[in-house]
Amino acid sequence: MRNWILLLAFLSLNMAKGQYHFSGHVSQENAGKFIYLSMVEDYRKSSRIYLDQIIRRTKVDSTGSFQFKGNNLPVENRIYRIHLDNCEEGAESAHFLGKCQNSPNVLFIGNNSDSIQFPTSFENQALCTVESTNIKSQLLLDVEAFKEEMIFDFTEFRSDTNLKLNLKNWFSKLQEFGESAKEPLVELYIFDFLSDKKNETYGFYLDDIVKNSYYENLLYRLQATYPNTSFTKQYQAEITTDEQLASFENPSLFNWKSLLFFLLIISLSFNVFLVIRNGRNGKASKILEKLTPQEQKIVDQIKQGKSNKEIAATLFVSHSTVKTHINNLYKKLNVSSREDILTLLRK
Repeated sequence: MRNWILLLAFLSLNMAKGQYHFSGHVSQENAGKFIYLSMVEDYRKSSRIYLDQIIRRTKVDSTGSFQFKGNNLPVENRIYRIHLDNCEEGAESAHFLGKCQNSPNVLFIGNNSDSIQFPTSFENQALCTVESTNIKSQLLLDVEAFKEEMIFDFTEFRSDTNLKLNLKNWFSKLQEFGESAKEPLVELYIFDFLSDKKNETYGFYLDDIVKNSYYENLLYRLQATYPNTSFTKQYQAEITTDEQLASFENPSLFNWKSLLFFLLIISLSFNVFLVIRNGRNGKASKILEKLTPQEQKIVDQIKQGKSNKEIAATLFVSHSTVKTHINNLYKKLNVSSREDILTLLRK
């Protein structure tokens, strides 16, 4: 009997392993409505609901509670969204066009073995709390809190000077927070906000990307933590393009590193050419040193493509003497034709 109990306990533990459980509450008036779980692989699609991100759907019960559970999520962390759909009439087209503003949602970080609960409703507040077995689940909400502070700083004084000072301050603050979180997904979420063309941050971002090594270092962190994922490849492509765009639009921010690298390549190529050429010339010189002065003259004539008769006329010797010299050349150089002589001198 005891063995059966131990076996059942063991099976229960294994069944629980690798299971996620996301749950929370909304207002009771939403009982019977659908609530959705989405996985956000494309960080450029974190700002609103996209139908192609949805992976699960469940109903709110009579008490306002909901839950998602299973084992079909990646074992690594990903960004997830839970949203309550209040755009029931024509919801699909409204979401597709990004026009549905009536779907409260919350973004969080999780994986296939997490238990996450939202003890307070997220539908009527910008931020909510998260209780999770994953210490990183709350981080995106922390970023949202930073963004609220940032907006206040920008709106308090609208001068250009204040804008520049705040941009520099908040870029540093958000990037430092993201790096200290030890979770590249948080940094991607921040990057999406700071590099968004619709935000006032975009101009400063283009300046920053050619001066700041942060973006390249983030790529290394992504490749180390999430290699071969679509969002890592997406980020790499974007910063490569944006660095080129920034250099083009801002001549003063010309990438001198690229120029120096280009000049270095040219210099190395030229030096290699000189080494090869000098090596060939040196080898040819050593070959000619083995020959008598008259044989060397014969070789010069062969290099000019002259026939035996033409060589005899040029050097004022008989035709048979030229033949004798050429036969001697074949023996000394261990070749059997004029072409072999020319090939040997070119090596």
